[in-house]
Amino acid sequence: MRPLLRRVAQAPSGRRSKWLVLAAWLILAVALGPLAGKLGDVEDSGPNAFLPRGAESARVNTELEKFRTDTVMPAVVVYTGEGAREKAAADTAAFQKLAAHGERVSRPAPSDDGKALLTVVPLDSDDEITDAVDELRGIADAQAPPGVDVEVGGPAGSLTDSVAVFDSLDSTLMIATGSVVAVLLLLTYRSPVLWLFPLLSVGFAAVLTQVSTYLLAEYAGLPVDPQSAGILMVLVFGVGTDYALLLIARYREELHRREDRHTAMRIALRRSGPAILASAGTIVIGLACLAFADINSSRSLGLVGAVGVVCAFLAMVTVLPALLVVAGRWVFWPFVPRHGTPARKERTVWSRIGTAVARRPRWSWLMSVAATGVLALSTSGIGMGLSQAEMFQDKPESVVAQEKITDHYPSGASDPAKIVTRSDRAAQVRAAASGVAGVARVEPGGDRTRDGELTELSVVLKDAPDSRAAKDSVDALRDAVHAVDGADARVGGTTAQTLDTQRAADSDLRTVIPIVLLVVLAVLVGLLRSLIAPVLLLATVVLSYFAALGASNLLFEHVLDFAGVDHSIPLMGFVFLVALGIDYNIFLMHRVREEAARLGHERGVLEGLTSTGGVITSAGVVLAATFAVFAGLPLVTMAQMGVLVGVGVLLDTFLVRTVLVPALALDLGRWFWWPGALFDALGRGQRNAAGQVPRGARDAAREPA
Repeated sequence: MRPLLRRVAQAPSGRRSKWLVLAAWLILAVALGPLAGKLGDVEDSGPNAFLPRGAESARVNTELEKFRTDTVMPAVVVYTGEGAREKAAADTAAFQKLAAHGERVSRPAPSDDGKALLTVVPLDSDDEITDAVDELRGIADAQAPPGVDVEVGGPAGSLTDSVAVFDSLDSTLMIATGSVVAVLLLLTYRSPVLWLFPLLSVGFAAVLTQVSTYLLAEYAGLPVDPQSAGILMVLVFGVGTDYALLLIARYREELHRREDRHTAMRIALRRSGPAILASAGTIVIGLACLAFADINSSRSLGLVGAVGVVCAFLAMVTVLPALLVVAGRWVFWPFVPRHGTPARKERTVWSRIGTAVARRPRWSWLMSVAATGVLALSTSGIGMGLSQAEMFQDKPESVVAQEKITDHYPSGASDPAKIVTRSDRAAQVRAAASGVAGVARVEPGGDRTRDGELTELSVVLKDAPDSRAAKDSVDALRDAVHAVDGADARVGGTTAQTLDTQRAADSDLRTVIPIVLLVVLAVLVGLLRSLIAPVLLLATVVLSYFAALGASNLLFEHVLDFAGVDHSIPLMGFVFLVALGIDYNIFLMHRVREEAARLGHERGVLEGLTSTGGVITSAGVVLAATFAVFAGLPLVTMAQMGVLVGVGVLLDTFLVRTVLVPALALDLGRWFWWPGALFDALGRGQRNAAGQVPRGARDAAREPA
């Protein structure tokens, strides 16, 4: 590892090689830049993109593709108010021009209470569904009499509203994230120039990330969906800026000690490189563990995120140091680090915190555990699951349409369940489905595949498609049709998809979390060369996760007024917070290990906290702020993800890394490093006259990680 780090450090910090590094990145950006814009071409927004692998509803979606060459997706138009009948009749003829070839727009169907009318417009999903729905809504809104309300919903309306969210997602996130990072860098460095260098380097990382993701998706089958593509850039900005802050802080420190900036950068890279590499490796491995998840969107987010972190790491240890060395010391103006001057003030806020913790370390970590434990108690009251109407912070038209359908019709009328069965058993399956208590009716007829082997039946449920009662009805429906011998019947549709996704999310929690914990523990053991420290560090991050989940739930319930927590949030939040939260412990303890070999354990802990306090705090605030950008998005799921990760990172930054971890290390003394070589060396050695720890301890701290 050391020869590798030495070679990496020499390239961007060399007098000539720095120019080669910059030239290589410029050529790469110019040559491959056009591919970055093609990432949207490989995004999978199909019906199975967010479903579990092998789920019954996913298999139904696959089989439904066999039924017709012109797949039909219905839009449902609901009319309410006095004069709705005349408006609905007039619209029916206008809607016909938008219907799929060979399909007819249904006649307006009155509700049993006589207060609503419902028209189904079969659209061709091979055409631009969103354009067709926009045109439908234009027709529906035109010349509507006073007092008549018209909403367009159904599967086509829901898809259009979701696409509208994701279409603006990338640009909104990029602008908001870039602005937040720029402002925070300006506040951190208080320099009119320096903040541009991390941002420019992150730009290179973003291009490489998009190109790599596109190529892997196109030629290696990497799953990419609109959600993972949107989160990807936020992750690259946040992680890349963290690494930039750490490297620049160490470079500034070395500029005070070295006259030559090339030497200063080379030493900064060699000394901060292991921590940055360990951090990137931990995040990549943690996210890659999502490959074991059943839900396709979780797998996509994990694997795509891992690609982004690798690209951010490569940019931050190559192009950023090369840019800084080329520019020289002046980029720090007006706070230019001069050779021979102190790297920092003798007394800082972090040294004061360290001194306070050192006075009563056991009391400090017990109080920290108590504070996080109180927040963690709030997880006991979490309400899991969101209905379709609750998935948006502002109700889109499709949700309003569904609410009105629920008020006046059998709630499942706009989005029936689908049964695919062998045609020779279709009659028996129809009879079995009709006898289920939660079924309002089985629609007459049924589509067949061209070879006649399979038949599709539409089943209208009594309850709203995303209600608990509808999910129970799907379970009962599956039991009934599975019992028909030889039918090979399967039940799909929106309700079945929601049910399968919720169950897969619970299963993924039990599968992925232990894997993440084991691999992160292995990385920490390899980095710190001990067992006690990695176990404690991982335990603090897990405790911080539960505290963040509890605190976020309080915000969701009492401030943001969310109806519940989406089923995907606990797993996604855990993986992100363990992978990202352990970063700050890695940054801190890598420096503590280095200083403990030079100064002894207690002084090493305090020096490590003092020297990394400012940069880790800045990094934590930047990362939390970038994820907090999600809170303003219309999708509740992404808003919850942003709040949870942001709260968790702040807890890690200001409590776990600042108080809890140093207090544990001070309380345990040299046993914190058991059973590594540093533990033995600190136990054997006594300080010599020069006040230095024996060479054995120094060598132990320098072992390759």
